[in-house]
Amino acid sequence: MLGDLGTAGLAVGLSCATLTALLWLRVALFGAAVRTARRGTAATLVAAALACALLETALLRHDFSVRFVAENGGRDVPLYYTLTSLWSALDGSLLLWLLVLGGYAALLARRAYPPRLHAYAMVVVSVVMMFFFALSTFAANPFRAVSPVPADGPGPNPLLQQHPAMGVHPPLLYAGYLGLVVPFAFALAAPLAGRDGVRWVRLARPWALVAWAALTGGIGMGAWWSYAVLGWGGYWAWDPVENASLLPWLTATAFLHTTLVRGRVAWHGALACASFLLVLLGTFLTRSGAVTSVHAFTDSPLGPMLLGFVLLAVAVSAVLTGRRAPEPARAGRPRALSRATLVLVHGVLLVTIAAVVLIGTILPLLTAPLTGTRSSVGPAYYQRTAVPLAVVVLLVMGVTPALRVRDRSAALRRLVVPAAAGLGTVALVGLLSRPGPAALTAFGAAGFVLTGLAGDLAHRLRRPGPHRRPARLAGLVAHAGLALVAVGVAGSSAYGRDAERPLRVGETLRVGDVAVRLVGVDRTGGSGSMAVRARLALTASGRPARTMTPALRYQAARDAAVTVPAIRTGPLRDTYVTLLAVAEDSGTATVRLAVNPLVGLIWAGGALTAASGLLAAAVTARPRTRTAGRTDRPRPAPVAVGPGAAT
Repeated sequence: MLGDLGTAGLAVGLSCATLTALLWLRVALFGAAVRTARRGTAATLVAAALACALLETALLRHDFSVRFVAENGGRDVPLYYTLTSLWSALDGSLLLWLLVLGGYAALLARRAYPPRLHAYAMVVVSVVMMFFFALSTFAANPFRAVSPVPADGPGPNPLLQQHPAMGVHPPLLYAGYLGLVVPFAFALAAPLAGRDGVRWVRLARPWALVAWAALTGGIGMGAWWSYAVLGWGGYWAWDPVENASLLPWLTATAFLHTTLVRGRVAWHGALACASFLLVLLGTFLTRSGAVTSVHAFTDSPLGPMLLGFVLLAVAVSAVLTGRRAPEPARAGRPRALSRATLVLVHGVLLVTIAAVVLIGTILPLLTAPLTGTRSSVGPAYYQRTAVPLAVVVLLVMGVTPALRVRDRSAALRRLVVPAAAGLGTVALVGLLSRPGPAALTAFGAAGFVLTGLAGDLAHRLRRPGPHRRPARLAGLVAHAGLALVAVGVAGSSAYGRDAERPLRVGETLRVGDVAVRLVGVDRTGGSGSMAVRARLALTASGRPARTMTPALRYQAARDAAVTVPAIRTGPLRDTYVTLLAVAEDSGTATVRLAVNPLVGLIWAGGALTAASGLLAAAVTARPRTRTAGRTDRPRPAPVAVGPGAAT
């Protein structure tokens, strides 16, 4: 029954999305009233919500006649992970995708924008909705019946039942991905809307900021989840699916930067389109089985449909953004050494990093049909190409705030103290340790940026007026967050140490001043699962011993074993212990001990950066009051976030 209702709901959603696209096209072409089109958008959202609710009901009721529940549900799965099972596999995740996309469409439909620009943008969003409803209805319908009906299901992948981030990371990432459809829609609508499309960048910017903040938070949450669950002790492996989330973040950041400079409409449109096109490409990579990854879904019939839609979207974007859209009045050409020039330099650098990462991500897919074997691009490629460019971005980010002053000599004077701090950091760190050239440069660049931000903040607080507004401070917060992330990445990479070996009860494994002693091994069993835990006594710097209990868990239903690391978090470093194997007699356990310095700065910096985007979006989207009779009031400068965005 639930399966039939769910299939019907998807069919209704597809019909509503198709009708809604036609209604908005009617509004754009003939100036029809928008009320009916808005109702169609709301009906499409209701259909997506109904489909999600029906699948959640089937999961909660353990209705194993529904294929998705039979493959991903289970009677012994805790309630929280039963609810999050909705997006634990391909078909159900598409329903969450539709729900988030429908939410953005409904919000956009209710806004009061220039009529033709608004209508054409809604046509684009509705067409995207129509495609994903078709995908879910015909190629990935989670409501198909299964026969015979099993008595129980295997539950979600065991890796997805080890951490509460399962309930936050995918929705947050989807909110970031799908929020980029709005700037994409505005960029395609602007050339068609005539004079209505002149100010599309200003209207798209708050949406881009919300999407950018959500995507930043999603990437950070995913790195933390990987660190806490997978047991390898890292947070970023340049995995193709990780890269798929980084690519639109880079181009969206570049878009937000270039919008700070007037008269770059071609850049704006290209970057807005590229950001969502990279989302579609990432969707193809993760949902087609084209790449092998712990984060990707398995092989599916969606690949050809997704690839076809990506190619169609690229062609439409090229045709429409290639048309000359109406442009606002251009400002004068920026000076060679100015904040506007450096903002554009940031955009170029970010796009270059995106190109480097894109090449490394798709190269194996392109070489496989030609050579017959699938090549691989390892972390070394990215460390030699993308990482140096990221350090350059960090350095330029520290210079940009000083150039807010028009007097060049004054700007150079403002750089003296940050430059001295950066060089001092390099000298001090280099004398005390040998972190390597890349990490040393990152430390110096972060010192340069943070010192400059502190000086700029003090300068702003001393001056009354708009310099102290929250909008002006959002860029400073984003800069500080990214600098902290750089310090955390450099510190954990340069100073991280690990060791592993089999331990008998009573033996000790040591890394520096940290040691773990195997006290014992415990085995527990349940219905269809088994867990093995090692009891370890942790001592560090002579402090009293603490107990750590890393584990191995085996799930018979999926014939899968997962590691459950034990992590002791401190202010300056994490102690990370993983149980790799246990002898049959439980007298020997293979243990890996890692010490990860400064890794906490990555999570703190990511949270600051995401918060800056939300702050900027809230201030930018806030309605501005106008004085009666005044139409010539100057437009406030756009709010900047991300590298090089402090104003």
